[in-house]
Amino acid sequence: MAVDGGMKCVKFLLYVLLVAFCACAVGLIAVGVGAQIVLRQIMTQENSTGPLLSIVIIALGVFLFLVAFVGCCGVCKENYCLMVTFAIFLSLIMLVEVAAAIAGYVFRDKVMSKFNKDFQQQMENYPKNNQTASLLDQMQENFNCCGANNYSDWNAIPLEPKGRVPDSCCINVTQGCGINFKPENIHTKGCVQLIGSWLRSNVLVVAAAALGIAFVEVLGIVLACCLVKSIRRGYEVM
Repeated sequence: MAVDGGMKCVKFLLYVLLVAFCACAVGLIAVGVGAQIVLRQIMTQENSTGPLLSIVIIALGVFLFLVAFVGCCGVCKENYCLMVTFAIFLSLIMLVEVAAAIAGYVFRDKVMSKFNKDFQQQMENYPKNNQTASLLDQMQENFNCCGANNYSDWNAIPLEPKGRVPDSCCINVTQGCGINFKPENIHTKGCVQLIGSWLRSNVLVVAAAALGIAFVEVLGIVLACCLVKSIRRGYEVM
């Protein structure tokens, strides 16, 4: 049977999309690893479900890479079963992404509440644990913040001498600058609010990228179904 020119075009577009899927998979894995590092820093380890989201993102990236590999094999061999499997798995990935987006939106306030609670718990451990102290100092310096809600939160923490704040709260960080401080010389805004705003701004970027990935996935499903239909009808596709 003569080679169908339209199906040649479909195969070419599928190859391009499969390369895009591989790039998206690598991107998802990178985002998941980055989110895992950040969430493990800003949330306590015990009873914290925050890092679970990053694990889901990493797993989704790995799964998408495997699905792209199956699709590549299906296109190269013009295999009906592989292409059907590719289309089904790609549809499942889309459903997982939609479910994750809905869950993230529904539980956004709960996540921030959990983060607030974890931050305050780490503040209580500040005088007892050098690792926790170093972590909080790093966050306060990076985000120009002090305390969970504001700098007065440190009044409830038994720091020596009494009434001081960590040096990392100072606008110009020097040793002992948190002792007998003046409010105009320290960052007065709370870390929960500032870090929450930073996370929301980055979530918007991730959401925009997710919409782009979803469009590519829908296009991949449509093209895969076209190729499946062509193979089923017995076209000779190069």
